[in-house]
Amino acid sequence: MLRLAVALAKDKIFYLAQALVLEYQNKMMKKIVLILVAISILGCKDSSEESGKLKVVTTTTMITDLVKNIGGDQIEVQGLMGAGVDPHLYKASEGDVTKLYNADIIFYNGLHLEGKLVDVFEKMERQEKRQVPLAEALDKNELIGSDYFASSFDPHVWFDISYFKQFALGVSNALSEEDPENAAYYKENAKNYIAELSKLESETRATIAALPEEKRILVTAHDAFNYFGKAYGFNVVGLQGLSTATEAGVQDVQRLSDFIIENEVKAIFVESSVSSSDPPRSAERAASCSAAPPAAGGSAGRRPGRGCGDACT
Repeated sequence: MLRLAVALAKDKIFYLAQALVLEYQNKMMKKIVLILVAISILGCKDSSEESGKLKVVTTTTMITDLVKNIGGDQIEVQGLMGAGVDPHLYKASEGDVTKLYNADIIFYNGLHLEGKLVDVFEKMERQEKRQVPLAEALDKNELIGSDYFASSFDPHVWFDISYFKQFALGVSNALSEEDPENAAYYKENAKNYIAELSKLESETRATIAALPEEKRILVTAHDAFNYFGKAYGFNVVGLQGLSTATEAGVQDVQRLSDFIIENEVKAIFVESSVSSSDPPRSAERAASCSAAPPAAGGSAGRRPGRGCGDACT
């Protein structure tokens, strides 16, 4: 019995020793991993600081493109949203929050276009992070009112090219304030970019002038083109509301179908960023009832993949 007790005691001591060794190894591994992560973060930070460039984070693809054109090779830009992403429903990942936290300046549309990011922007503001909501600098008396958004305004302002020119000035001024040494560079880039926008606006108006006024009808799934309609004389009719979070019912589809038939609409525009099971695809069904072909994926003068998912981004 004594031998058995001694043997059992030895086994317990052996297994206890093994457990202690494993626990120690696990703690050491965790420490090593933390040290490696810290070294990696510090290394990246040192590399960015050595470049001497502003770290800029943007939300939608259109703002990303705008900032890249004006900031050029003097800034490092990271866009949160890719092509085809719906800005109304986009939620920030942990990686996005890290990018925002590490940025020198953040550009976004504002007017609650990026509705799911509002809380994140508020947290960044408490961190005294420089943020530039470009649309919120526009004259509110000129904006289209909306009950869908907390801002009380339709946020899809970039469809009026004159407003996007103001975006360009806003980016140029903000970058110049953050990086005075390169202010002249930013202002020159903004001047050239605005000149391109003016050329685009002239071409757009010339093209629209060739279209009879009674045919200036834009039917789309997502009612995001009211600024385009206001600026260029189009009657804009949308199946879905201003926000993609709203839903379209059977009666909405029927009304749209009747409108297409009565006005002999030749084509409708369906966003490529919504799935086939979502209400906006009901616009395709309305088109099929009225024989108006859906202009998605590049037909009817639109580049492939440039639905509201891209236009809003």
